Amino acid sequence: MEMKGFPTSADIYLELDGKKVAVVQGYTAKASKSSKNVEAFGESEPVATIEGQRKYTLELTRLYATDDAVSDGINFYDLRDFSLVICKPDRKIIYSGCEWSTIQEEGQLNAMVAEKITVVASKRIETTV
Repeated sequence: MEMKGFPTSADIYLELDGKKVAVVQGYTAKASKSSKNVEAFGESEPVATIEGQRKYTLELTRLYATDDAVSDGINFYDLRDFSLVICKPDRKIIYSGCEWSTIQEEGQLNAMVAEKITVVASKRIETTV
């Protein structure tokens, strides 16, 4: 029996200038924001909280460069301003404006596989399919 709607590595990928450059086996995503309290003189508690900027940190595991990316000479260390696309059965999540902060490699020299890449994204868009 075939499972429908179960994500495969083809459903999670990195995109650069509209081209798929790597497939990703797994990910964890963490969103945070820098909210600030508004204080007023003479008040013992803040009078309001202002929503700050959002930041998305993604831990990607087992990344494989696509054949096109390899033939174009793209490597993970050169990636700038890319997107992470996650296709789920009912929706698509796109993290854009991505920059990597850490890369962990294991195995053979020059293999186009990265074990773990931590990515910081500036935007998150969710669309229904």
